[in-house]
Amino acid sequence: MGFRDFIVFISSNRTETREAHQTEELKTRYYKASKENVMKAVEKVIKDQGFGIKRYELDRGEIVGNEKKGKKQLIVATVITVKPFKTAVDFSVSTDSILPSDFGKSRKVLLSFYQQLDKELSFIGTGLGDQLL
Repeated sequence: MGFRDFIVFISSNRTETREAHQTEELKTRYYKASKENVMKAVEKVIKDQGFGIKRYELDRGEIVGNEKKGKKQLIVATVITVKPFKTAVDFSVSTDSILPSDFGKSRKVLLSFYQQLDKELSFIGTGLGDQLL
């Protein structure tokens, strides 16, 4: 973790993944599965982690969940089919806190979602957008 990442880490209550993230573990992940199967797996992972499903939109490829107890957290999962049976998953996790930082809780939650999802689906790689398009 570089100095810039550390500053963002201690001054943020939100963590999200993206295609070209500086941190390898926070890059978009790709799975060998259909959009429908990935959506089901993401829904299962969210529920298994103690979150409730607030909104499930298969057409848009979006699932919104919120934590039922403890610190209020909101998760948004975005699922996009890039090619047949090559599907991208991004997460955004934010923590509702009176403090300006959640001290890495949103990052830990996000990484635990990916770890469980890797067990549910066939993982292809991270940040593969340029190679697949």
